Amino acid sequence: MLSMIGLIGGLFLLIYLTMKGMNLLVAGPLCALFVAVLSGLPLFPQLAGEGEANLVTNYMGGFAGFVTSWYLMFLLGSIFGKVMEDSGAADSVSKWVVDKLGMKQAVLAVVMACAILTYGGVSLFVVAFSVYPMALSLFKQANLPRRFIPAALALGSVTFTMTSAGSPEIQNWIPIEYLGTSPYAGWEVSAIVAVFMAVFGYWWLKRMIQKAVAKGETFVARGNDPVVENKALPNPLTGLVPLLVVLIISFVFHDSLMQSALIIALLGGVIATYLLNRKYFKSFWDAVSDGTMGALVAIGNTAAVVGFGGVAKAVPAFQTAVDAMTSIPGSPLIGGAIAVSVIAGMTGSASGGQAIALPLLAPHYIDMGVNTEALHRTVAISSGALDSLPHNGYVVTTIRSICGESHQDAYGAVGALTVIVPLIGLAIAIVLFSLGFGI
Repeated sequence: MLSMIGLIGGLFLLIYLTMKGMNLLVAGPLCALFVAVLSGLPLFPQLAGEGEANLVTNYMGGFAGFVTSWYLMFLLGSIFGKVMEDSGAADSVSKWVVDKLGMKQAVLAVVMACAILTYGGVSLFVVAFSVYPMALSLFKQANLPRRFIPAALALGSVTFTMTSAGSPEIQNWIPIEYLGTSPYAGWEVSAIVAVFMAVFGYWWLKRMIQKAVAKGETFVARGNDPVVENKALPNPLTGLVPLLVVLIISFVFHDSLMQSALIIALLGGVIATYLLNRKYFKSFWDAVSDGTMGALVAIGNTAAVVGFGGVAKAVPAFQTAVDAMTSIPGSPLIGGAIAVSVIAGMTGSASGGQAIALPLLAPHYIDMGVNTEALHRTVAISSGALDSLPHNGYVVTTIRSICGESHQDAYGAVGALTVIVPLIGLAIAIVLFSLGFGI
């Protein structure tokens, strides 16, 4: 009983400290300590028997294991996003989409610009930074309430693109290591769910904005609003080509190299961006340096959460919780989806939720004979639902740092589109897989 209190309490403490702004590199081990103490887990290897679990070994094992497996993907993904940003290629692509759709389709233009960049492998944070100035300009011209800009950015970035088949985003690649699948696993169902999330999410966002406008809400300018610069940008085609390079290389090598294909694909994207847009760079090597630092922060934060999971899964209460989730009546996919969703929600990280849950769940479900492609897609989609609770890093950064809004004003729409819509999409995926579609 005390172990369960420690486990649940540690998870909620992690949420609380994250929402209070504590660095995850501090909050992770602190919450792991809380779990260990209440569960009677030895703190140091010297206090435990040979081969027995202890706080330091289990935390650092989870932390280091995640870094070992995913550092190069995080590094190259972050550098690719930064060189796309520094060269103006990301701005060129998003501006091209905005220009083609125009002011009358302001919301759709923002969503589509984010979707194209995200599905092409550009980091979610870079996408938000890149598209925000144009989104602000469009919302201003259309006189739409600016508090909905974070929701428009999020809909295009962290819903139907992030977890879909073929996406180069890390959330679609982590299951490959544990399930032996490909990034295109369950693509038929994935396509249906992606279309649903895009169409329903866009309809819901438009309806929320229309209701706000009907109540008298308008765009309110601020003195510190960024302005879309009229600087020289590369041709949109030379911005799109690196995105296509990432997708094509990952497709060609995914069978032979599995998740390592992403390394070659992202490296190819970096090289293509440099070769095609080199005269537009402010400083290529500064972009590489900034991307490297961004990768260290991103993987450090995720690994801190995975390290917490390494301690949590060593306590008796965790196995009890896993047994409860894996014995849920009905489709085994439901248990996997719930487990990943809950852990991703507690940690505020889709990749963290997968990295904690899959090492334990994958062998169990594979032994049961569950279709691995269906499990891959279910896990990917489920990781992108509850992860977007208010303490999620992308949510906090996009709402507060990039858009300058408050959670009180902006999170309602963000939560509706990034939590509820993916949960409905997840339910559709489970039903379709259970009916044998796409298997």
